[in-house]
Amino acid sequence: MKTRTLGSSGLEVSALGLGCMGLSAAYGPATETTEAVGLIRDAFDLGVTFFDTAEAYGPFVNETVVGEALEPIRDKVVIATKFGFDIDQATGERRGGTNSRPEHIVAVVEAMLKRLRTDHIDLLYQHRVDPAVPMEEVAGAVKGLIDAGKVLHFGLSEASLDSIRRAHTVQPVAALQNEYSLWTRDVEANGVLDLCEQLGIGFVPFSPLGAGFLTGKIDAETAFAPGDFRSISPRFTAEARAANTAMVELLTRTAEAHGATPAQIALAWLLARKPWIVPIPGTSKLHRLKENLGAAEIELTPEDLTAIGAAAAQINIQGARLPEAVLAMTNR
Repeated sequence: MKTRTLGSSGLEVSALGLGCMGLSAAYGPATETTEAVGLIRDAFDLGVTFFDTAEAYGPFVNETVVGEALEPIRDKVVIATKFGFDIDQATGERRGGTNSRPEHIVAVVEAMLKRLRTDHIDLLYQHRVDPAVPMEEVAGAVKGLIDAGKVLHFGLSEASLDSIRRAHTVQPVAALQNEYSLWTRDVEANGVLDLCEQLGIGFVPFSPLGAGFLTGKIDAETAFAPGDFRSISPRFTAEARAANTAMVELLTRTAEAHGATPAQIALAWLLARKPWIVPIPGTSKLHRLKENLGAAEIELTPEDLTAIGAAAAQINIQGARLPEAVLAMTNR
């Protein structure tokens, strides 16, 4: 697979990564461990070198699976994980809210290293900005871990322009991870993408397939499994799904012209935005993994991009991208 470099950090990764969250959290029952380990190793065999996880996915379960899967090939891959929620490292109890106190970050990283079966974390994100802890203190704590060799690069997720700038002055931010896709384009309007380009920060879109909707496999009649966050997401009500089908129809038309699938066009569109953008689609199925990775071989023409942009501008996406309680934790 082609590779990309995340901004000016020098961190080289596969053009598409694998978001591992869905193997353990957010979409209903977790994938059986043997199957999850097998899928992650299949992804590596297919050219993926960039794997994304977090302490909050489970909690801890996802990091443990990723660690088991990647241990035999640790020196050939980039592992990204995240701290920032208030989770007891001994019990996994979620205590609610965020916790980025420096001493907590240090303790979390020690636990992460054990779960991931490694002596260093390639990319460590703050999962959500902690309003109770100055960003300079957070960045300083991560800088200390980088100086100690336990972390190689610093990242942020769902951070505001001010938070990004303040962190970057203490410890250069290698990557920002925010939601971004054809139906969630906030980062184009709020200055985040422009700031990343200005500061040399790579951008890692999560949910690049709109939590599965942009694949064209979800419609107004689709039933979600117990524990699937989409069952409580405003954008996934039956009414919103029916209205938002217009975006899938746009992708389908473009896909037919390229002999591709809607999912592949959605990912190819993101790849065409900037050379330092690296989407991390997730899946638990090998055939979907292969389909997603095929997007890296699709070259959308300037005419394609103009046509997609013009058509997308006419579509009014219905429903907030996440439940309000979750959005409230983003650093807007």
